[in-house]
Order: sequence, then structure tokens, then C-alpha cells
Amino acid sequence: MFHRRKFYPKAGMILLFYFLFGCAHQASVTKTEIVQQDRKDLMTEQIQKTPKTKNRTAVVETTKGTFQFELFEDKAPVTTANFIKLAASGFYTGLKFHRYEPGFVIQGGDPKGDGTGGSKETIVLEIHPGLRHVKGAVGMARSQNPNSASSQFYVTLAPAHFLDDNYAVFGLVTEGMEVVLTLRPGDSMKEIKIK
Repeated sequence: MFHRRKFYPKAGMILLFYFLFGCAHQASVTKTEIVQQDRKDLMTEQIQKTPKTKNRTAVVETTKGTFQFELFEDKAPVTTANFIKLAASGFYTGLKFHRYEPGFVIQGGDPKGDGTGGSKETIVLEIHPGLRHVKGAVGMARSQNPNSASSQFYVTLAPAHFLDDNYAVFGLVTEGMEVVLTLRPGDSMKEIKIK
């Protein structure tokens, strides 16, 4: 025999409420997740379409030959901009390397030729944790004042990690390290080109 069940209006309303609003909430979360994923996809697509800026290269022609180094414009923008500006103006043309420390550095870029000169401007010390004094690192020389770098630069002839976090590395020799190793005080820079 068929028994009639008693209807509980309150329970029915709760089930109806859960069904309507629970599903709607679930749908809105899903829609939000879809919108967020679409945004991520769009950003990824834009990043992939955006051409990556390639760091430029300094070509240093010396009396002993030519060497090149990558300018880390992406990691040391202030220091590289200063160097590029000086090179483009012809500042380094004819200047001599004035300091050589065997197994350590060759240094130049001083118009006085004795390690006490520089350009008219100084720049702040710019340290990047990914730039270290490995063999062939190019850094900015400075006085005891951390923000006194100007035009003098050096190339490390061997790793010199004790300089890390104290001097700004802004480049790395990519060609002609054998030329760098032959440079001595009195050798001069014929020209520095940026390409």
C-alpha cells in the first residue's frame, strides 16, 4: 500500500536554497577561475611576444689587440649607462691602462693616467647579487666613498670574490681574454665602440 509521506516545508526550503545558491556560488567560482586563467594566458602571450632586450657589447680596441665584453644593462643599468655615455663621447680614446696587478686586475679609464682622475660625474654604487668577480669580470673602480665611481674600470684577471658586494660589476669579457692578459701599464685604448 502506498503511504503518503509528510512534507516538511522547512527542509524543502533548505534544500531549494542550497541547490540554488550553492550551485550559483560554485558557478561563480568557476567563472572567476576561468577569468583568472584567461588573464594569465594573455599575460604569458604578451610576455612571449615582447622582444627581450639584448645586452649590448663593448668592443675595446687597444694597442695590444681587441677584446669585447657584454654590458649587463639588465642588471646594472646605471653603471652601464654611464660607461656607454663615456664611450660614445670618445672619452676613453687614447687613455692608458695605469694599473696592473698580476693575477688580479688591469685598470684604465683615468684621464690623468695615475689612478686619481675621472670624468666630471660620479655614480652611485650599483650591486646586483647575480654579478660576481669571476675571471673576466668588468667593474667600476672607485675611491673609499662607495658612490665615487666615475670613468675608471678594471677587468679581473682571475676570480676576485673579496670584491663582491663592494664594487660594481657591469660586464664580462666574452672575446679576447688573451688580449686582456697581455695588457700592462702604458698600453692604451685606441677606441671603445658599443654594438
